Amino acid sequence: MDMDYTATQSVFRQRKLTYVDQTIDPEMRNTSMDGTDPSQLFDDTSAAPGVQPTGFQGQGVGTMGHPGRTLLSDPMSNLAMAYGSSLASQGKDLVDKNLDRFLPISKLKYYFAVDTVYVGKKLGLLVFPYMHQNWEVSYQQDTPVAPRFDINAPDLYIPAMGFITYILVAGLALGTQNRFTPEILGMQASSALVWLIMEVLVVLLSLYLVTVNTDLTTIDLVAFSGYKYVGMIVGVVAGLLFGRTGYYLTLLWCCISIFVFMIRTLRLKLLSEAAAQGVLVHGARNQLRMYLTMSIAAAQPIFMYWLTYHLVR
Repeated sequence: MDMDYTATQSVFRQRKLTYVDQTIDPEMRNTSMDGTDPSQLFDDTSAAPGVQPTGFQGQGVGTMGHPGRTLLSDPMSNLAMAYGSSLASQGKDLVDKNLDRFLPISKLKYYFAVDTVYVGKKLGLLVFPYMHQNWEVSYQQDTPVAPRFDINAPDLYIPAMGFITYILVAGLALGTQNRFTPEILGMQASSALVWLIMEVLVVLLSLYLVTVNTDLTTIDLVAFSGYKYVGMIVGVVAGLLFGRTGYYLTLLWCCISIFVFMIRTLRLKLLSEAAAQGVLVHGARNQLRMYLTMSIAAAQPIFMYWLTYHLVR
């Protein structure tokens, strides 16, 4: 009985194994469970560490190979990018409008529209204005022409370059006297800038109090007030070359020149048309305008001496 049961159990096991063997793919018979060739005695270590077998590479390329393509194909991502670009353009327009309100870039371009010929003639006019006859600014369709086409037009190039050159010459003068320090040079630049701002503010307040209807702008006043740096530079350089005597003589000439230049330039802006043509000034308001013009012109030599006398010894 026991032998028959044992024999029956052996036959059943043999049939089960035969059925399982038939259902297995023939290509998988030569491969072990871990994906290696059963005939291979040793593991293949030629591949780099961390590299997946060849059979699994196709699956990773489809999902992880091109993440940017998946991101761009997302409608929400495209919508977010378009919305961000719209916000950036709106912010740029807002900044440009507010910046042009407080700092008119388009107007500043006009004051820097100069060339070499204009700069040379303007410097000569600032140093020797006595022979110049026509002081009127030229207009084209109610708009003043660019400074490079009219020597009488105000500009900001010469005042800006004059201010920078004045600071450099002041540093040179202090260095020749063994008094140069970055702090002193910084104070020199700061004091010159503060005096310029205060001068322009005082002139604006005076024009408001006198109720002068003029086409002078704040930038025009900055330009006219900055022309004095040319005479200051010439005076300091003369002092470095010829001593204090050369400084005083040169500065005196430049002070008289800038006074004449300011009188002849500002009278066309501040005085009435009759006064601009040389007719005697009548009326209290015109008298105030004449005094204001002379005060602005007389302030230039005072600032020129105040900002340079300590640089020459």
